[in-house]
Amino acid sequence: MSFVKVEKLIKNYGSFCAVDCLCFEVGKGEIFGLLGPNGAGKSTTINVITTIDEPDSGKVSVNGYDTVKQRSEVRKIIGIVPQDIALYPYLSAVENVKFFASLYGLKGKQLEESAMRALEFTGLSEYAKLKAKKMSGGMKRRLNIACGIAHHPELIVMDEPTVGVDAQSREHILNSIKLLRDKGATIIYTSHYMHEVEEICDRMAIIDHGRMAAQGSEQELVSMITDSKTILITTRFPSGFDVDEFVKKLKLLPDVNSVSCQDNTVKLDVRLAGTDFAYIIDEVRKYGLPLRAVQSTVPDLDAVFLALTGHELR
Repeated sequence: MSFVKVEKLIKNYGSFCAVDCLCFEVGKGEIFGLLGPNGAGKSTTINVITTIDEPDSGKVSVNGYDTVKQRSEVRKIIGIVPQDIALYPYLSAVENVKFFASLYGLKGKQLEESAMRALEFTGLSEYAKLKAKKMSGGMKRRLNIACGIAHHPELIVMDEPTVGVDAQSREHILNSIKLLRDKGATIIYTSHYMHEVEEICDRMAIIDHGRMAAQGSEQELVSMITDSKTILITTRFPSGFDVDEFVKKLKLLPDVNSVSCQDNTVKLDVRLAGTDFAYIIDEVRKYGLPLRAVQSTVPDLDAVFLALTGHELR
């Protein structure tokens, strides 16, 4: 079921077209990655989804609510975690969370409990009384998230939430995002760290120059630029071993496109659809060959991103 629907979205700023007839849907309870180079139209799209801006043409809805005609209804069910830290430095962690949660109508005991739950969720409960200005970069990022989720939004928009944080904080943030999804939240996630997107996103869209370049799961996007993967097997051929006959046998295996040998390394080009290559290893073992190393390589999201948007830096 679609929770967010973007239909033929067009947004211009003067003569500049920031978003050009963009269409995509985000399913309820999924993490949806929104990717693109600088200036691709990601921020403009997010601004329209979160009712900060209005489309010039097209329609955007959140849980069936029109983001223009039913703006107040949309705002009640969304939470925003901006790229720039949005905290009051002289307020404590709990005061920051309570302030932002109060904007959504939370008050009294409900406000207090929701704020503390958000801090506990982001690993900051023991720092509830610490002023934001005294926090590390990673702690501020986590507090930023706590402020965006304390009112239990159904849709959470996260714009580069891990920029500039250490590895430990990044891991905590990513695990928290997956847990939010598991609790039923729908999440739109933007990042320039492709390994993050690969780790947490159920589906993703790549936009460029305001237009949709591709969308789907990671495997679906990878299949757009290749239908094969490479398997490298390092072994040791004994003296007198018939390598040519060995290669011919491997070529007859299912999903194998090509086979080549150099020194003691066997290189196989295998159809991407064949995800399990244990039968290839079994075939090698039939010949009594030792397995020193086995490596499987397939294009990742970085390769897809560059293939679809070009290599130039914008």
